[in-house]
Amino acid sequence: MLDVGSLSIDLEGIEEVLLTKWKQIRVNIVAPLLRVAVLICLIMTLMIFVEKVFVGLICLVVKVFKLKPEKRYRWEPMRPETSDLEIGVLSYPMVLIQIPMYNEKEVYKLSIGAACNLDWPSDRMIIQVLDDSTDPVVKDLVGLECKIWKSRGLNINHEVRNNRKGYKAGALKDGMLHYSVKDCEYVAMFDADFQPESDFLKRTIPFLIHNPEIALVQARWTFVNANECMMTRMQEMSLDYHFKIEQEAGSSAFSFFGFNGTAGVWRISTINEVGGWKDRTTVEDMDLAVRSSLDGWKFVYVGDVKVKCELPSTFKAYQYQQHRWSCGPANLFKKMILEIIANKKVSTWKKIHLIYNFFFIGKIVAHISTYIFYCIVIPLSVLIPEVEIPLWGVAYIPTIITLLKSVGTPSSFHLVIPWALFENVMSLHRIKAATTGFLEVGRVNEWIVTAKLGDGGKTKPSMEVIVKNAKDLRDAKVIEPLLGDYKKPQLRTWQRFHLAELWMGVFMLTAGFYDIAYTKKGYFICLFLQSFAFFITGFGFIGTSVKTS
Repeated sequence: MLDVGSLSIDLEGIEEVLLTKWKQIRVNIVAPLLRVAVLICLIMTLMIFVEKVFVGLICLVVKVFKLKPEKRYRWEPMRPETSDLEIGVLSYPMVLIQIPMYNEKEVYKLSIGAACNLDWPSDRMIIQVLDDSTDPVVKDLVGLECKIWKSRGLNINHEVRNNRKGYKAGALKDGMLHYSVKDCEYVAMFDADFQPESDFLKRTIPFLIHNPEIALVQARWTFVNANECMMTRMQEMSLDYHFKIEQEAGSSAFSFFGFNGTAGVWRISTINEVGGWKDRTTVEDMDLAVRSSLDGWKFVYVGDVKVKCELPSTFKAYQYQQHRWSCGPANLFKKMILEIIANKKVSTWKKIHLIYNFFFIGKIVAHISTYIFYCIVIPLSVLIPEVEIPLWGVAYIPTIITLLKSVGTPSSFHLVIPWALFENVMSLHRIKAATTGFLEVGRVNEWIVTAKLGDGGKTKPSMEVIVKNAKDLRDAKVIEPLLGDYKKPQLRTWQRFHLAELWMGVFMLTAGFYDIAYTKKGYFICLFLQSFAFFITGFGFIGTSVKTS
């Protein structure tokens, strides 16, 4: 009994010593370090807040005073087609249409059909389908589709490479080398799921014709499957803000913004002057835009010109897309910062905008602040009671930032809370990707084409090509499925679990219960909501599910 009692006393003493040591470490080491992290996060939050207010005010001025691109730059409608060859040549310059694709069996017909239906003289337009497909069936289908349109009088070419060197940048670069495009003045680019309206060229090309200082005209994206599931609704909110606010502000205030890689028209001479397409990062579009801006060229964003496209509706596809979109810019920033600083052609103000606003705030700080502050520091401040975060930093400013970012999609304002929670979940992947890009390690050069499902929700029979009783290719028909066996989100196997999100959910949930039981800072509601968002994502209850059998 005494031995057992003495053992019990020893254990209690050990426990007391350990608790005392932990308190000393917590107070003298952990708490000061966490306070430094809080200070850094608050500074970053204020930087983001100022940037959001700034771009918001620019867009407000543009809207109130109706400063559309047609008012800021010279724009005249294209002349009607005429039999006079000389006038026709002057009115309708030669335009190259490039459609890069890779195993796009679900959507290839959409972009090819839309490009071939553009309202532009067929003899003044060359269409290149840059097909890097490795699936021979898909390659044959794309080739057949091109032959069908060619038989209808379109100047369309199915360009195939024997390798994927440089990925999209390599395909675009090789396409520009063909002798047939030497007379083209402008090039319009559309990814495989993009469907421009027939008047796209007539509304964008005049900016380039009448304003020799403009190198790029960028159109706005709209989404054919925005209402497919909750994840696509939230993507729409983020991208609407990007186009309606960020791109508009960059165009109006600085004549610069990041080229979105598709749904835009470039002056070919600009591309050649600044060194052409480069495949040194996975954001060849942004690379070209930054180099062109440093060469003194201007860009214009035309929000009234809309091009339909598809949002990734499976979480896996969205993860890959966000990795590329977050990793590439950080990698490009590292490669170009010294070049930007040393540039002599543009003003100091524009260089500051490029380095601070465009890269540092938009591509680095935004990811760091979202994940580190909301998913790490705030929960840790609950577990470390000596650390306090001012209410304005943890509630007021973040709320204002969220509301400012939600103005792009008023119809989805009721989703602002789940959208903010989902953005915090995705920040886990974005900060990892940005770190990978900046340090140039791991998956820095990974390029996985975003999977498309076609006209979401519809199913069709197995793929088949029917060419019967056809006198020529104009009578041929290609029948294929738009997507596989479609269904709503449903947990099926452990393979759909995402462990990083599940661990984050456990961490946030633990912090929430600790707040209720001990700290009583009142953060538990937000912590519980964020933990549920991580759990929902971690267990695979997000996006759509496609049976691959």
